[in-house]
Amino acid sequence: MKKLGDVCRTGAGGTPSKLNKEYYENGTIPWLMSGEIAQGDIRQSTQFISELGLKNSSAKVFPCNTVLVAMYGATAGQVGILRMEAATNQAVCGILPNAEFVPEFVYFFMLSQKEGLVSQATGNAQPNISQEKIRNTRIPVPPLAEQQRIVAFLDEAFAGIATARANAEKNLQNARALFESHINAVFTQRGEGWVEKRLGEICAITSNLVDPKDEAYLDQLHVGAGNIQSKTGALLDLKSARMEGLISGKFPFDPSMVLYSKIRPYLMKVARPSFSGVCSADMYPLTPVEAVVTRDYLFHLLLSKPFTDYAIEGSARAGMPKVNRDHLFEYRVWIPNLEAQQAIALELDQLHVEAQRLESIYRRKIAALDEMKKSLLHEAFSIDR
Repeated sequence: MKKLGDVCRTGAGGTPSKLNKEYYENGTIPWLMSGEIAQGDIRQSTQFISELGLKNSSAKVFPCNTVLVAMYGATAGQVGILRMEAATNQAVCGILPNAEFVPEFVYFFMLSQKEGLVSQATGNAQPNISQEKIRNTRIPVPPLAEQQRIVAFLDEAFAGIATARANAEKNLQNARALFESHINAVFTQRGEGWVEKRLGEICAITSNLVDPKDEAYLDQLHVGAGNIQSKTGALLDLKSARMEGLISGKFPFDPSMVLYSKIRPYLMKVARPSFSGVCSADMYPLTPVEAVVTRDYLFHLLLSKPFTDYAIEGSARAGMPKVNRDHLFEYRVWIPNLEAQQAIALELDQLHVEAQRLESIYRRKIAALDEMKKSLLHEAFSIDR
């Protein structure tokens, strides 16, 4: 094992002055930011600098096969390997493997060191892995033939994992798409006996703002938009009005109502709590008209794409996208009788549960594949050499 700085040259890049347009305009030299390092093989850049910018800054051109490590910020610890000549900013450390190393061996080794380097990062707002820490990292130096064997093994294993991960992500998307496709189909159909209604004819806001400091509400749970999971209606991290120290007016609600967040309607935050409580004034507590619509059907209607598109359209002009009451209640929808609504809502609930089950399976599979990569890297570089 040797210090990486004793067996490889390293260097950081630089940033030409942004005040001089000549350093960037018509530039032909690829110039990488730290956020572009996590590409594995790096074959392109989104930004370029000119020869003049290169000459008048500390930026330098790294050769092909240089291993790059992001040193600052949210991407600190990310590793890539250049497949072209390119310069970088100062947040990137370039490692230039010498004749003792297969470049890809150094790349995989630095990947295996990512968590350790990140754990040593200093700074709070901007985690910083110094070039010195990278240079002090101890690296095994096996014969070139052994390095090539390790690289070939990891290349093959990582390719298989990448394929399996892509398939799992596709299945995850399909599970979501299946439910969304079905719910959208339900609320765009028009069956026999269905009647067209305005939303204002099937539900109403019957609550008035109350003071959450009143004794009657202090220990009731408070629901804000941040407590509602997008698209699912799951309620998260609820606290009482007392625990949150609420002071501004809130709407009381009960288990007969549906809560709809009027802020940023594209987030699709709708809930049907099974308890009484108070909700943010940025939410509409909607009471279904019992003779016309069921609570569960109204819940799914408000989560449908046709309604969401309508809500977004009506809120687009506001600085803070928000659905006002007039626009909300003018939405027109075709609805079946109550018996059919109950059957549709039950089917959607069951389909939602199944979609969630499948999503959970695929998320666990993706996490397991990511862990497998770490295990392979650990195994490849854990033997003392």
